[in-house]
Amino acid sequence: MPDDSRSPAPPGRPRRADARRNYDRILAAAASAVAEHGAEASLEEIARRAGVGSATLHRHFPSRQRLLEALFRDKVDALCAAARDLAGDPEPGQALVSWLHAVATHVVTNRGLAASLLHGAHDSDQGSDHDGDPVLGATCHTMIVDAGQELLTRARQAGTVRADVSITELLRLVNAICLTVEDEPDGAAQADRLLALVLGGVRLTPA
Repeated sequence: MPDDSRSPAPPGRPRRADARRNYDRILAAAASAVAEHGAEASLEEIARRAGVGSATLHRHFPSRQRLLEALFRDKVDALCAAARDLAGDPEPGQALVSWLHAVATHVVTNRGLAASLLHGAHDSDQGSDHDGDPVLGATCHTMIVDAGQELLTRARQAGTVRADVSITELLRLVNAICLTVEDEPDGAAQADRLLALVLGGVRLTPA
């Protein structure tokens, strides 16, 4: 009878846990690299920062587009979670403003990410080898609009924002501000200040 006492343990939880840690490290490294170098950040540099080999990176993310999609979805999920947290704020107007500043920070610190994904989705529609998800950008856009709409509705009901302002207009405003400063060394700080100045024209002050 064969001795099974020294047989290797079947692959299971430890291996899955290691894979999840690698996945999370790669996403964290990608976020850092994109913040510094934009959406064209080197995949080799991302792998180095994550402490993994290129083969491991490509096992989790077969293409640059798939990595950017995962990073983008992760950021959008965080923005939606922030909106849910702010939905219970006793000052709805300030909650909306705080969330829009969070959106601005997301846009500035993920330079070129959304544009790159939209380009990749277009290429995918045209049958290229970008291996992108053509619906991801639209899905994430809808998620952000819906999250912001709830905050805007509460602010309107509280009488703290203009009734003729839409969430789409506010998000376009945030994006426009961020595009003007995204290449500046202190782009996040500039976007924050410009947004604060502009939102002064959106909020209502008590008579």
